Amino acid sequence: MSRLLSDLGVDLPVLAAPMAGGPSTPELVVAAARSGSMGFLAGGYKSAQALAEQIRTVQAQEVPFGVNLFVANPVQISPEDYRRYALALKPAADRYGLTLNDEAPTEDDDDWGEKIDLVVGASVPWVSFTFGIPEPALIRALQRSGITVLQSVTSADEAGQAVEAGVDALVVQASAAGGHSATLAPHRPLNRAALPDLVASVRRITDRPMIAAGGIAGHGDVAAALCAGADAAMVGTLLLRTEESGASASHKEALADPAFDSTVVTRAFTGRPARALRNHFAEHYDSVAPAGYPSVHHLTAPLRKAAAAAGDARFVHLWAGTGYREAQEEKVAQTIHRLGDPL
Repeated sequence: MSRLLSDLGVDLPVLAAPMAGGPSTPELVVAAARSGSMGFLAGGYKSAQALAEQIRTVQAQEVPFGVNLFVANPVQISPEDYRRYALALKPAADRYGLTLNDEAPTEDDDDWGEKIDLVVGASVPWVSFTFGIPEPALIRALQRSGITVLQSVTSADEAGQAVEAGVDALVVQASAAGGHSATLAPHRPLNRAALPDLVASVRRITDRPMIAAGGIAGHGDVAAALCAGADAAMVGTLLLRTEESGASASHKEALADPAFDSTVVTRAFTGRPARALRNHFAEHYDSVAPAGYPSVHHLTAPLRKAAAAAGDARFVHLWAGTGYREAQEEKVAQTIHRLGDPL
């Protein structure tokens, strides 16, 4: 067991991944900690105020936890490409009586500055970053405040950049992961290496603590990641159907529905590559979707929200890693122990 984990009182080398958009509830994070593991609150897409409330809820339970933040690193989109995609989405929007913003791309930094101030002020023990590597000066400032800094990477090259910036540990994510890829280069094809091979390639360049994520479907996948050099594994998709998960009913049902028989990496929903169950939206719009984050996310968000409220899984972002069929209706603790006991 890595000292990185044991110092927090973590006994099991299977952590709960941050899942932005609702699944990573405080209840899920607390349940992971109570099972001998730990989990991460997902700071992405939330206001700083909403994240602060979740942090207070978890801290009241006096358990170890982390927070994941999206680094402000927009993928620019031209106004012409934006309007073209908005026009392509109009038939789907009409289905729900929606008028999408077809005027100009919406950009924001996801409350970056406020969230950095929040995790420092709240003394969050672990903070992980996705989509970009913070400036070394900021990393050092977080470390001086007592925060362990983790960086999500998808290749040995990205891992080298993160180590050079001074992070304490790495979250090494394979392309089989559900939801957004953590790639620092979203315009390039994703690294297709299997998780154990990816872990081994990163281990060859650094001895920093490493958490392996992406496509984990069972105990054997966790063992393979640890044998390849990881200190722990991290799972997200396999927790989506748990009792403590905040995933929507339609999302949970789709994960077990035989009609959804595969996953696909698409930028149709948000403008960044993300793995989801193959549904009507992904099939129909992937070929015409431009790169552009967070503008495409803001463009499609009202449509996805309306479809989720209607229970229409055809137009919802059903994030899922390749191991999604192993997600079970059970408590978080059961999933964690099923994957991590004994290793």
